[in-house]
Formats: sequence, structure tokens, C-alpha cells
Amino acid sequence: MTTTETAPPPDWTGGAGPAISVRGLVKRYGGRAVVDGLDLDVARGECFALLGPNGAGKTTTIEVLEGVRRRDGGDVVVLGEDPASAGRTWRARIGVVSQGEGAAQALTVREALDHFAAHHADPRPTAELLTAVGLEEKGGTRVGRLSGGQRRRLAVALGVQGRPELVFLDEPTTGMDPVARRQFWELVRGLRADGTTVLLTTHYLDEAAELADRVGVISGGVLAEVAPPAELGARLRREATVSWLEGGRRREVRTESPAAVLRDLLAASPREVPGLTVTRPGLEDVYLQLVATTTSEELR
Repeated sequence: MTTTETAPPPDWTGGAGPAISVRGLVKRYGGRAVVDGLDLDVARGECFALLGPNGAGKTTTIEVLEGVRRRDGGDVVVLGEDPASAGRTWRARIGVVSQGEGAAQALTVREALDHFAAHHADPRPTAELLTAVGLEEKGGTRVGRLSGGQRRRLAVALGVQGRPELVFLDEPTTGMDPVARRQFWELVRGLRADGTTVLLTTHYLDEAAELADRVGVISGGVLAEVAPPAELGARLRREATVSWLEGGRRREVRTESPAAVLRDLLAASPREVPGLTVTRPGLEDVYLQLVATTTSEELR
């Protein structure tokens, strides 16, 4: 399969090289390649979103980059070091928001944040974090009594508490209500404004479109395509669907020249063309087609 890689603009790197550089990453489970020759570059200060169905290799890729899972092949450099052998100083430069449940269940939310603040040289103030993730009213609540969505918010707060250079956010808004998601988006924008690099996995396409400079669609352990959200699937987006009613039945034509189809329809209709619409694929349509194409090629 041929993948499409769009390189990040050079002015993001600051002359220091990419924050993440991956070549030929392979991870196998029971002889099956979950990640199969993946290449990826994420520039410093960029927000990059990984999209893909369950089992596509998103979380495994993130865990390799975090240094918590060993790879079976390929070269990986994160903030100038190999995560597999990087030490404590390197780990202090990254922040992690994973899908797992957090510790400190017996502490209150405020106590948990104050406790882990001691592990950072320059932690963000607890009050600032509580506001940023929408937990101001839960500061005195024990962690074990929080809802699933509230625990996700606390995990995000802990992941960015140490002002990391690079933050890994693995499906961070799962379980959050719409208000909490919007607050999280503002937090990510603030991180970006401070120059923090963000690698995000999500199932929410609107989230990727809202936050990411570039998105990568991963399927079958490889990147099907990488591009800015508005440009993803450029080839697929060129084709529009012209739809109308004729004789009481819906008809449609898919074409790269909708204007010509419209001229013909208008010329043949003495008045208006009933039910006329012209649509182009949105991000969700493109994503589904990219994933479907990758899956079909795997099955051949």
C-alpha cells in the first residue's frame, strides 16, 4: 500500500529537529503486526492527531513513543532520545494522559494534584489546573468518588501539571460531557500557545479538526494519509455529489465537474430542479473512505 506523508512546515521545528521521528516502527503480538512499518514526524510545537478505528495501532504507537512498551523493529527518536533507553530526565520532559485509571483513590482531587506537584520542578498551580479541566467544584471530592468523565479530567490535569515539552493524550475526552470537552480544547490551545508539542489520539473527528495542525489516519498499523484536517483526502474531496428528484425518485451523480451537471439540469428544467443539492465529502466521509480502503487492501 502507498501511504501519503505530509511533512510539517519547517518553521515549526525551531532548528532543533522534530519532537518525534519514527521510521519503520513494528510491534507484534502473537506473531501479528499491530503496527507494521509506520513512519511519522511530529514537529516541535505542533498538535498532531492520530485517527483510526479500535485495534488500528494508535495506543500501541503512543505507548512505544512514551517508552512504556518495547518495539519489535524500527527507529524511534522522541525529544532527541530513544524512549526505550531514555532516563528520568527525559521522562520529566513529557506528559502522559493514558486510558488507564489513576491512583490516589483515597485522596481528594486537590490533595492528589498537590501530592504529584512535588514531583515537578515547576508545576502548574493546583487552582489553575482545577479551572482548566472544569473540576473547581470537585476539589474536595475523593478521587474514588469521581465519575468516569471526571477522572478523565483529573488525568488530563496530572498529565500537563509539570509543564512538559511534549504531551501524549490518548483519547483524553472519552467520557467527558460537551462542556468539559470544550474546556479541554481550551487547555490544549493554551499548551500550544506556550510551545508545547501535543500528540493526540481521538475518535472524535470534530476534536481533531478543531485542535490539530495535521491529522494522520492509521489503519492496519500503517498511516493511510497525513495532512491538515481541511486537506485530508484531497483526492476524495474533489468529487462532488449532485442529487435531485426526477419523477418522484431521487437521482444522484458523483462528479469532479458539478457545474457541468448543474448546467445540464437547469437547461432541461423549465423552472427549478426539485430537491437539488450539491455536497462534497466532509472529514468524516473522507476518514471512513480511507479506513475502508486500507481494510480492503489488507484483505486482498
